[in-house]
Amino acid sequence: MMAVVNADTGKVITTLPIGDGVDADRFDPETKLAFASCGQGVLTVIKEDSPDKFTVAQNVTTERGARTMALDLKEHKIYLVTAKFGPAPAATAEQPHPRPSILPGTFEVLVVGK
Repeated sequence: MMAVVNADTGKVITTLPIGDGVDADRFDPETKLAFASCGQGVLTVIKEDSPDKFTVAQNVTTERGARTMALDLKEHKIYLVTAKFGPAPAATAEQPHPRPSILPGTFEVLVVGK
């Protein structure tokens, strides 16, 4: 869930559904678009229709794990990074919820734009 908040008053304007495993969000003031990058493999695009109204414009399919994000405000492009994942190691007392391993040579940068 993304909460849109008035920065001056702290009032929640709205909440909107986004993908699972969100890591980053960004706002492009020129295009009036907000972005939420989610590890499930979706980039949710939120449009500011007016200062008091926001709507989900699109859910862009990316790649599993592509949740680390940068926004280029000059080019209005989103950059996401991910890799292919192997199996998670066995759980241990020290690491009860281990992350899956990253497969060597599979790192990639995804570029999303109009």
